[in-house]
Amino acid sequence: MWFFARDPVRDFPFELSPELPEGGPPGPWVLHRGRKKATGSPVSIFVYDVKPGVEEQTQVAKAAFKRLKTLRHPNILAYIDGLETDKCLHIVTEPVTPLGAYLKARAEAGDLKELELSWGLHQIVKALSFLVNDCGLIHNNVCMAAVFVDRAGEWKLGGLDYMYSAQGNGGGPPRKGIPELEQYDPPELADGSGRAVREKWSADMWRLGCLIWEVFNGPLPRAAALRNPGKIPKSLVPHYCELVGANPKVRPNPARFLQNCRAPDGFMNNRFVEINLFLEEIQIKEPAEKQKFFQELSKSLDSFPEDFCRHKVLPQLLTAFEFGNAGAVVLTPLFKVGKFLGAEEYQQKIIPVVVKMFSSPDRAMRIRLLQQMEQFIQYLDEPTVNTQIFPHVVHGFLDTNPAIREQTVKSMLLLAPKLNETNLNVELMKHFARLQAKDEQGPIRCNTTVCLGKIGSYLSASTRHRVLTSAFSRATKDPFAPSRVAGVLGFAATHNLYSMNDCAHKILPVLCSLTVDPERSVRDQAFKAIRSFLSKLESVSEDPTQLAEAEKDVHAASSPGMGGAAASWAGWAVTGVSSLTSKLIRAHPTAAPAETNVPQRPVSEGLPAPAPTPVAATPTTSGHWETQEESKDAEEDSTAADRWDDEDWGSLEEAESVLAQQDNWSTGGQANWAGQTSNPGHKSQESDWSSWEAEDAWEQGWQEPSPPEPPPEGTRLASEYNWGGPEPSDKGDPFAALSVRREAGAQPRRDSWGDDNWEGLEAESRQAKAELARKKREERRREMEAKRAEKKTAKGPMKLGTRKLD
Repeated sequence: MWFFARDPVRDFPFELSPELPEGGPPGPWVLHRGRKKATGSPVSIFVYDVKPGVEEQTQVAKAAFKRLKTLRHPNILAYIDGLETDKCLHIVTEPVTPLGAYLKARAEAGDLKELELSWGLHQIVKALSFLVNDCGLIHNNVCMAAVFVDRAGEWKLGGLDYMYSAQGNGGGPPRKGIPELEQYDPPELADGSGRAVREKWSADMWRLGCLIWEVFNGPLPRAAALRNPGKIPKSLVPHYCELVGANPKVRPNPARFLQNCRAPDGFMNNRFVEINLFLEEIQIKEPAEKQKFFQELSKSLDSFPEDFCRHKVLPQLLTAFEFGNAGAVVLTPLFKVGKFLGAEEYQQKIIPVVVKMFSSPDRAMRIRLLQQMEQFIQYLDEPTVNTQIFPHVVHGFLDTNPAIREQTVKSMLLLAPKLNETNLNVELMKHFARLQAKDEQGPIRCNTTVCLGKIGSYLSASTRHRVLTSAFSRATKDPFAPSRVAGVLGFAATHNLYSMNDCAHKILPVLCSLTVDPERSVRDQAFKAIRSFLSKLESVSEDPTQLAEAEKDVHAASSPGMGGAAASWAGWAVTGVSSLTSKLIRAHPTAAPAETNVPQRPVSEGLPAPAPTPVAATPTTSGHWETQEESKDAEEDSTAADRWDDEDWGSLEEAESVLAQQDNWSTGGQANWAGQTSNPGHKSQESDWSSWEAEDAWEQGWQEPSPPEPPPEGTRLASEYNWGGPEPSDKGDPFAALSVRREAGAQPRRDSWGDDNWEGLEAESRQAKAELARKKREERRREMEAKRAEKKTAKGPMKLGTRKLD
């Protein structure tokens, strides 16, 4: 029976990479890239091949193997595993790169910064301090070849081959026998006696000076070159000169050297070093200190190396969130560091944290997630959005904090393309309908309308038909002026989603009513939209064959490319109104003061009346139609109006009455609405929206716009006005009979929403309001005519242009 000896190298859990070796410290060690067989994770492997006749060198290599295996320090090369056989020695460490190769690559890329060098030298000096002061060991091999750099840019001290005890246990320093290393020896060792008075750290500090010279000036050609500092920074030159002084007694201890360099205006006194020192001790810091640190971290990340952010800052951020209860403050630096990650690494490290954050009840974390969603939305897949993120996000629609409601609305612009049929067309529309009808903040209602116009192309054809026209029509009746503008822009941005019949019968009547809006911005946008829709209708009228092309998107499936032609019409609202919303909410978190400076326009029955908000008195503007009407009446009753009423305007008086009645026509419905708004006993529409949880309740949210109504009954017909003669015409309107017959024969139009006849209720309410307004106008007109008649009989007519003398 045969037995075969097992090959320890083949059984070793690590394997060398087929790439060429990277070199290593001067001597027998060769540095290879490698990986762990089980996981494929990268490592570095130092290999020493045992050869006959070099027993002394083999003993040095075995001593280095033992030292590296037993020494543990953050600034010393980290030992992972090792293999010792009769033929070779393998030392497995964290993946590192020789310092010389690292500096050369960074310099060629133009990314080498003085901040990196200051922290790297800080780490090497700290490692020497640990060896000398804590372990009583002399490294005896400090040079460029003994320093390595890991993936995060951290400098690690290696090359422990010639280390010996500072107390002299086990003999003196081992012989190197390599000329490349002997040039770093201090001059006091040149006499061979070794009797010069010196400290135990003197030799290593001399070699540290050589390392500093090489870092800034390149390889050291000879010891005499140390006299010229070259490119060494001025803040470091005085401390460097102490290291390479001829008197070994005055060379500072490594700890003292660090203290000197960390003094004010010192080479190592900078923000990068401070952040690294804080990260090293973050586990023992107080929660308040951590909060402040993470809040200020984002400002500095842009100036830090990318590898440092990815491999050192990011793990600390993830650990702080997972175990340190850091909260929302880690979000900003976390997403900033996430920009340096690839798609796969982002999915592995950032997305699990983001998903967990969305389930947090912390408001600060939720609002920061919503504000910064643009940075990570592209890495979220649809199942994750619909099952783990959207169910938590929708709670923001019901939050009592207006800022969270606003950010939740705006986040739907990013989430909508990834939502499934139910979440997008049912759940989201339900919340949008409630926000547009009931939210007390005007800017939030406005942003809801803007968002709906932006995501309209993603909705299904049936949802678009039911929701868009009704929602934008409601927005045009909102008391908040930017909401009315948003409604007009919403129609324009989704113009290709409406049939020609809807454009003519539903949309244009709504837009035409806005041409007399008190706000100039609303009127301007209304005229633009009217011209756009009229042009579309006219082109189809001239060439009916274009109808199919014009309505191709009406019944098409949802597509993100639809509506792109007019998307620029609503582009302003995402930026301008968003900033307006933020300002309003920050200034007045519990009220919507902006609504008090816009006119109260008539709205549909489904829109609740906004609660009156006490504000400071402001000058009356052209937008206050009700105030103007009342003030105009008051002026006519005052003595100041005498000079106007006493004048004999003749036939112009009829024109004046015509204009007055036209004004009453424009403001009658508005005055009625204002009365309902200010009346505390007016019944609110809460009952109309109380059953949102029902299956079809969201359909009741978007009310179908009512057809345009005829003028109030009190309005005089065109033939009744005296257009040129001295007496008013008594002839009837030849079209009056046709108008009466048409009204008598008109049938109530069925509501397209279902069996609920919302339109009938609205029409009856409007008729009652119009009748009441007509009676008030008639009474007011009779009172004014009586006053004028009394004044004329008392003083007689006056000539036009003459001034009244008191």
